[in-house]
Formats: sequence, C-alpha cells, structure tokens
Amino acid sequence: MPVLETKGASSAQGFGLTTPVQQLNYIEDVFSTWLYTGTGAVQTITNGIDLAGKGGLVWTKVRSVSDSHNLQDTARGATLKLSTDLVNGQLTQANSLTSFSSNGYSLGSDTNAQVNGNTKTYVSWTFREQPKFFDIVTYTGDGANRTITHNLGSVPGCIIVKRTDTSGNWQVYHRSLANTQYMVLNSTAAVATGATRWNSTTPTSTVFSVGTDATVNASGGTYVAYIFAHDAGGFGNAGTDNVISCGSFTTDGSGIATVTLGYEPQWVLSKKTNGISDWIIVDSMRGNPTPYPQIANQQILRANTSGAEGATYGYPQPTATGFITTSLDLSSTYIYIAIRRGPMKTPTVGTSVFGLNARTGTGANATVTGGQTDDAVLIKNRGGTDTSVLSTRLTGTGLLYPYGTEAESAAPPDILQANPWDVMNGVKVGTTSSLTNASANTFINYLFRRAPGFFDVVCYTGTGVVRTVNHNLGVAPELIIVKCRSEPFQWPVYSSSLGATDFVSLDMSSATAANSQIWNNTQPTANVFTTGVNAVLNGIGRTYVAYLFATVAGVSKVGSYTGTAATLTVNCGFTTGARFVLIKRTDSTGDWYVWDSARGITAGNDPYWRLNALAAEVTTTDWVDTAASGFELSNSAGNLANVVGGTYIFLAIA
Repeated sequence: MPVLETKGASSAQGFGLTTPVQQLNYIEDVFSTWLYTGTGAVQTITNGIDLAGKGGLVWTKVRSVSDSHNLQDTARGATLKLSTDLVNGQLTQANSLTSFSSNGYSLGSDTNAQVNGNTKTYVSWTFREQPKFFDIVTYTGDGANRTITHNLGSVPGCIIVKRTDTSGNWQVYHRSLANTQYMVLNSTAAVATGATRWNSTTPTSTVFSVGTDATVNASGGTYVAYIFAHDAGGFGNAGTDNVISCGSFTTDGSGIATVTLGYEPQWVLSKKTNGISDWIIVDSMRGNPTPYPQIANQQILRANTSGAEGATYGYPQPTATGFITTSLDLSSTYIYIAIRRGPMKTPTVGTSVFGLNARTGTGANATVTGGQTDDAVLIKNRGGTDTSVLSTRLTGTGLLYPYGTEAESAAPPDILQANPWDVMNGVKVGTTSSLTNASANTFINYLFRRAPGFFDVVCYTGTGVVRTVNHNLGVAPELIIVKCRSEPFQWPVYSSSLGATDFVSLDMSSATAANSQIWNNTQPTANVFTTGVNAVLNGIGRTYVAYLFATVAGVSKVGSYTGTAATLTVNCGFTTGARFVLIKRTDSTGDWYVWDSARGITAGNDPYWRLNALAAEVTTTDWVDTAASGFELSNSAGNLANVVGGTYIFLAIA
C-alpha cells in the first residue's frame, strides 16, 4: 500500500482518502484594474481580491489631475506609501488606504487627494501575492553581496526594488537585460550597466541577488522588492496557463512590432531600453482599443511622472494572442510586463455575464449598466425607426449598425461619450441621440461580458487568402458574427447547426446560402475559426470584428429547432427561463427576431424587434412565452418562428 502525504489528523488523508483536489488559480483572483471616483470621505473598494489573507500590492493613480502614484502593500502596512515617480522613502498617510480586506481594501478621507479626492477619478491596480504570478519581499540591507529569498515559486521575470527608509531610485531588474544591467523606474533614462545592483547574478526560483549599491543593499537600510513571474504557468483549469509575461520587442523602421504572448493582455507596462522614454502603462479598463487609427484612442499613464492621464495612440494594443505597436520610436527595443485578460473561469449563472435593462432616455450624459463588468453593448430605440447600435470595449468609440452594411464609425458625443468604456459597470452614452439616449425615448440595452465558453470578441486584419483567426472563447464557437470595420460589407454569420459551408447574414432576411469562400468548409475549433477569401470577412488589408458565442450549461444555449405550428418548448437546459432570445429562420426568408425579459417574455403579448430592420418594436403578438428550461413558442408564431417543418437557429441567454 503506498504511503500518502499527510496534512494533519483531520485532513482527508487522515481518513485514508486520496490526495486533495488541486487548488485552481485564475487571473481574476490575483489581479484587478479598478476605476472609481473619489469622495473625500471613507469608501470601500470591493474588487474581489483577498489582500488580508493572501497579501499583495495596491498601486493607485489619480487620472483626472496631476499627482503622484501611490503604492501601498501588506508587507509594509496599509498606511505606508511609496511613489514610483519620486525617490522619497516611504511616508505615513493615515487617511489614504487605511486597511486591506478579503475582497479589496478601504480608503480614508485622504487629505492629500492622491487616492480619494472628492470628484477626482482614479485607477488602482491590485496585485495579489501568488506563486508564479507576484511576490513581495522586504529586507534589511547589510552592505555586502548577498541573496534574498522569495516565494514566487519560479524564476522572476522582473524585480523592482525600492529603499524605504530614505530616498533612493527605483531599481529594475528585467530578464530581457543582462544581469549586469538595470533600469530606473522613476527615470526616463536608457538601460545602464552596473554590477553592484544585482551582483552580476541571475535570479533563481528561490532567491535573487543584490550587490553593494545603496539603492538595493545599504547596511541598515530597509527595502521592498516587488517580484513578477514570467510564463510560469500555474493558472487555469489545467493549472498550466500563463498569466504574466516579462519580455522585450524591437520595432521596425515604421515603429511597428508584433508580440505573441499566447493570450490577450489586459495590462501592459513598457519602457524603451536603448534611449530616453517614459514608463507607459495601458490597461483595457481605462481604454486600450485594438488598432484602427481613425477611432482608437489609448488612455496612458506614466509610472515615472505625476502627470494626469492622456490620450494617445501606438503603444501596446491588444490582439487575441498578444499585442502590437503601431507608431513607437523606430528600430528601438522595449521591455514590458504584460498581464492576461480575464475572467478565466467559465460562468455558472447568466447574470454574471449578461445584463439587460429597459430605460427612458435622459437627454444628458448617462451610464447604462448591466450588473457586471461589460465588454459589448447593443442598444435599440424601442419606439423609433432607428437602427440598433453595437459597441465593444475592444473597439473603443467605434460604432456598428446591425441593420445595414456601413463601416464602423467614430461615435459622436451625442451617441457615446468620449471614452465610453472607462467605467466598472456598463457603458457611457451621450446626450440627445435617438440611437442611445434622447430625452423621453424608450430604449432596450443588452450588455455582454466576455467569458470562457460564453462570449468573445476578436479583431483582425484580412489577408485575402484562406487563414485562421485566433480567439479566446476556450471552446469551439457555435455562433460567429463577423463585420468589416473599415468598409461597407454584409454581416456573415456562422452557425454550427448550418455547418461550415453555409452562412446567413445578420443584416438580411435571406435564407441560408452555400459559399465555400466564407468559412472555407472548415469547422471552428477551441482556438481558431477559419475564413475563406471572400471580402466580407477576409479582404486583404481590411479590418474586421467577430463576435463568438457558445453554449454554457445553465447560462447560454446556441441551437436550432424545427417548427411544429403547435406549442413548442425549446429546452435550453436553464432552470429559471431565458432572459434573451434571438431567432432566425434559415430554410426560407425570415428576420432576426429579438425578445427579452426586460420588455416581457410572458404568457401575454411579448414585444419583439428585428436586428435587420429599422422598425420600432412590435407589442401586439404572443409568440414567445416563458418556460423554466428555456422558452416556449406559441402556435400563433406562424412562419416567422414556428411554421411546420421550418428550420430556425437561435441564441438564448438565461
């Protein structure tokens, strides 16, 4: 009989059971970008990160005005702050960040307004201590070459050291540099050489080395080290996914570089090594849309300055597998730290990834909320003959119109606000437009969160030849909707129920058509979908966006059914019914009908509207009723949704 490792008399092994199930780790448990507005009074930030039990760092920067960065961590104590733009030692601020909790942290009245000034806007980046992601070490210097023990559980990719008892520069070790080189976080300077920082010694999975320089190891000096992993695995359902990478890239003669990480990043810190430049921070919450120059508008902060947030273009912008740069310094080398986008967990309830509300326009700037952090919004004026509008976090201020073939356009301020996605929940709509927020008009809003197995958004550039497009859905998509952003084209739609030869168009009522140049007769996989050579989804040099959906137990259902002209229950595997239903007839002409619970899926009349039409909603029909397992089609739905022998595809969300 094999000997089992024991963990105590009360453990599972103590009763002769098998080894416990491995604890799974996900990026959303260890990292958060949080946007908030200061109040000047006590407030709580609930970002879901366990700092009290696990330890970590909160890095805060005011966005709307110039003021210093604030770094406060559990190793030194909540009220002790450092600033990456200053050489100062740590200072005590009793009314800034006051305490850490199991799901975030608390802010005081903040008399200096660096973390909680009334009406000022802020971002905080929270890094939780976790092997193969991030670690914090404090130590006292001895003035001699030595090693410092850490608990990262892997070889560090980047180490940032700051003396805390007195002034001193922020010293940066990065794996892309030689172990005799260092950079300074509070400086724009290029890489420097000096053996007294890291003692010319590469760190290991258990220790890093410091030399004799006073910025890292003066006798009696006190220090903190922030340690970042590199491609160490340890995350996801298999425990092998990378969530943080520390690397380098070199731009070409046009300032362009393509970096492959194997995932889409949500946060990137970068710095040029061979010349003067700032330390640039971009993240997807504040605004870092995928490249499309006439629309994209990056919001950047600089770790080495106190400056307010600024809008620019060309720094690392996300792709499905990494990031690209488009207009950095020519033929220059940069180092970076990149963190994976979340969530990584498959959702278990629909309300965590899909929100909807029916509202009345205000005629003034407003935020439309969905109940969760959102990545896409579809808005329709219920009473007007206006097209619906579609916007995503990944495309920034870009707008698409499902009714027609128009190219993406930059949203005017009356439709969406200047940086519409820089809120934790929802999207910011504008003022007087009848498309989104005209006073006294009624609207229905659908808000979607990207999540494994449920929904993903991918932007790509066409090649004009058969190719695959990477995605991060994590499963084979069952519904794919594609739109050319740069030119007017139709909206080709893939459905697993129709197969990879046929397609329908979101902007049309036409029946299914066969065309091998659309999906190249190739079924999508858990990692890629295939495009043919047709310009509607793969014209050379044209830019595209794809929306991918799949079935998640109890959350969403992508499927098909055959009409009966009698009452028909469509079982989606739900327990409390569908809140959203999209149906399209495929064997003959038929519109794209939309029902939802906010406007009413009841035993009486059920309002519907059509994605491919300009018409207002129709409120006088009773075609879709409630069913706990999904939805029910009435015998009066006719050829539009339930004709005998008619075939239909649908998307339902619980």
